[in-house]
Amino acid sequence: MTDKPVQDRAPSQSEDDQLLDEAAQAAQFDRVREAHRLETTEDYVELIDDLIQAKGEARVVDLAKRMGVTQATVNRTIARLTRDGLASSEPYRSIFLTQQGRQMAQASRKRHAIVLEFLIALGVEPQTAALDAEGLEHHCSPETLQAFERFCASKRQ
Repeated sequence: MTDKPVQDRAPSQSEDDQLLDEAAQAAQFDRVREAHRLETTEDYVELIDDLIQAKGEARVVDLAKRMGVTQATVNRTIARLTRDGLASSEPYRSIFLTQQGRQMAQASRKRHAIVLEFLIALGVEPQTAALDAEGLEHHCSPETLQAFERFCASKRQ
């Protein structure tokens, strides 16, 4: 057989056509990286808000247990949230959200609810939908979320 190995072949025209423009592809990856960066922040502010509503306070030890990370990891994240104006805390005290942090928690919770309702409307089992919505909520554009909302509204009618 005289076929060249795949990696030695020049790409065919159809293979080149499948690739995005370099700038467009870089922009896609940049958007994903930004979503990943915000994902942790949004998860923390949402959980802090949940703990404050349920228990009256959010403590490092509770965050660490619920996030499945060490207290040192939580402390570093809280320091970043404080630096970014989303939370405030003092050593050995509860953690509080700023107005900006509460708004972020509300927005994240709303996105989660939209994605969850959409997945259930598609027929995904509620338990699976809840797990999947936890990650997807951070990666949907406002346009996509609006489409999900329209779809769900049409299903409710």
